[in-house]
Amino acid sequence: MASRYYTVSWDQLHRDSKALAWRLVERGPWKGIVAITRGGLIPAAIIARELDCRLIESVSIITYDEEKKGEPVVAKPPIAAGDGDGWLVLDDLVDTGTTAKVVRGMLPKAHFATVYAKPAGKPLVDTFVTEVSQDTWILFPWDTEPQFVAPIARSAAAK
Repeated sequence: MASRYYTVSWDQLHRDSKALAWRLVERGPWKGIVAITRGGLIPAAIIARELDCRLIESVSIITYDEEKKGEPVVAKPPIAAGDGDGWLVLDDLVDTGTTAKVVRGMLPKAHFATVYAKPAGKPLVDTFVTEVSQDTWILFPWDTEPQFVAPIARSAAAK
């Protein structure tokens, strides 16, 4: 279990993904984008729009079950991307770098970009927007939903 949690809203994810696109536009043009599923799909869609890139491939590496980390398993390789030359690989986050190492092994010539990066995985990423501490678990908008929270006065009155 993580000791800290950081909640990212849909608006913030969109802004941060667009900020990443600004950093990547000068490095293109790109032959295509490889989205790392599942977390990289939404940033990849936003960035593909901003970079006017229509060819999107995916790679599926399974490393987490909820917050429990396991050995990486390649569920779907990114066949269309070849060795990655001219391709942009996108993910929402690089954590320990486990997924990044597997994808880099498959696509050694690709440019690897993430929206968020933790210190342990940061050396494996070519471009990112925001660094978060290693002990922070990011709650992405697809992992959460808005719900009612009682006013502070009610919870204080119950004490």
